[in-house]
Amino acid sequence: MEYIIRQARPEDLDQVAEVERICFPEAEAAGRESLRLRIQAFPESFLVAEEQGGAIIGFINGAVTDKKTISDDMFEDAGLHKEDGAYQSIFGLDVLPQYRRQGIAAALMEGLIRSAEEKGRKGLILTCKERLIPYYGKFGYRNMGVSESVHGGAVWYDMIMEFEQ
Repeated sequence: MEYIIRQARPEDLDQVAEVERICFPEAEAAGRESLRLRIQAFPESFLVAEEQGGAIIGFINGAVTDKKTISDDMFEDAGLHKEDGAYQSIFGLDVLPQYRRQGIAAALMEGLIRSAEEKGRKGLILTCKERLIPYYGKFGYRNMGVSESVHGGAVWYDMIMEFEQ
């Protein structure tokens, strides 16, 4: 299957919102307005996987911060994005169910890792559920334990990847 990884554009909003709705439980999913503000505030940190023909089949996004962990307010306030921050956060990595296990999530992750490294960031941070700790470990993230985040009422784990300086 052919697809490209590219920066999100405002006209992607409807498709991105639908992918988010399908991929996350309602309590954890970002709303359409939140996604719109993210695309507007940090398009360079919002990558989409686009199938030939223009359908968006996945995306990755997150603000840049100086913090080493994600706080719940970061999910809702795109204004907390700090252009010259030390860490690229990842709020979500979404791939439509029928496209999973084909390397698309990995391509999105590798694209954002590469971008963060090129921009001179110290590393990347994310939160994930316990079952995904080994997956993110494959990219070089290490588990920092249970997160203070209570986003969506779930138990999250803080993960960090730090580049060698």
